[in-house]
Amino acid sequence: MTGWLLVVAGGAVGAVLRYLTDRAVRARLGERFPWGTWLVNVVGCAFIGLLAGVAAEARLLLATGLCGALTTYSTFAWETVALAGRGARWPAAGYAVGSVLTGLAATVAGAAMARGWWA
Repeated sequence: MTGWLLVVAGGAVGAVLRYLTDRAVRARLGERFPWGTWLVNVVGCAFIGLLAGVAAEARLLLATGLCGALTTYSTFAWETVALAGRGARWPAAGYAVGSVLTGLAATVAGAAMARGWWA
C-alpha cells in the first residue's frame, strides 16, 4: 500500500475514534469542560511516543494517519478560547497548560514503553 493510502486509512479510523470518544465522554461528564478532546489528545500523544520505533509504513498508518486524525490542536485551541469567553478563565488556563504538560508526559511515557518493548 502506498504511503498516502496508509495515511488515509489511518485517518479514517482516527477520525471516527475521535468522534465516538468525544461523544461518549460528553455523555458521561457533560459539556462544561472539554474532557473528550483532552482524553483523545493525551492518548494520541502516548500512542505516538509508543510508535517512535516502529517501521515507516506502520508510522504512516498509525502515527500520521490514526493519531493525526484522533488528536486535534485546533479543537483544543478553540475550546480553550471558548472556556475563556464564557468567563472560565482559570479553567481555560488550566486546560491549556494541563493539556500541554500531560501531552508531553504521555509522549515521553509512550516512548519509554517502546524502548522497553522493542529494545
